[in-house]
Amino acid sequence: MAKHLKFLESPASVRGATGRRLLAIPSHDRFLRLLAYMLDETEFLSPYGIRSLSAIHRDNPFVFEHAGRRESVSYVQGESNTAMFGGSSNWRGPVWFPLNYLIVESLREYYEFYGDSLRVECPTGSGGMMNLHQVADEIERRLISLFALDSSGRRPCHGNDHGYRDKEEWRDLILFYEYFHGDHGRGIGASHHTGWTALEATMLEHQARVKGV
Repeated sequence: MAKHLKFLESPASVRGATGRRLLAIPSHDRFLRLLAYMLDETEFLSPYGIRSLSAIHRDNPFVFEHAGRRESVSYVQGESNTAMFGGSSNWRGPVWFPLNYLIVESLREYYEFYGDSLRVECPTGSGGMMNLHQVADEIERRLISLFALDSSGRRPCHGNDHGYRDKEEWRDLILFYEYFHGDHGRGIGASHHTGWTALEATMLEHQARVKGV
């Protein structure tokens, strides 16, 4: 069943609200349907970014028949539970920075076409309406919160490791984990992954410009 859509938009035209033209793979209607699922906190939108697989598959795995065998793909929010992809790597639920960065940048490109003429519900079902630039900023804010201190003095990326929370000499040490738990944000995989996870620095720089810091 298609997810209920709630959005505000101006009449379609060849040129967008900003006078630009748009060349994109999804049609306008498919793009809106995609956003409705992506921004749903019961599906792809986690407190710490966009999951690589919808959390809906936690209780409803995707099941298929292949070569006489019955296979299934389910939501695995943390470490892999199979030897696939080398055992520790898991693309079936956690938050990955390269995917999230591409999503954030793409939404800002779409905003260059639509401007404020297109506003979508974010999160889906919340009643709050945002333009696509604001949606990108919201996803970016969630990603940054992986490394920020919460109200208890804990950084989500360090999970429940008391050493990083309680030891003064460790408190401000932040590791660049390979990927992050899709529900509570704990860092997983390599802890020195300064390739794509270093994109966090670009996001911090953007947020600083937005806030005029």
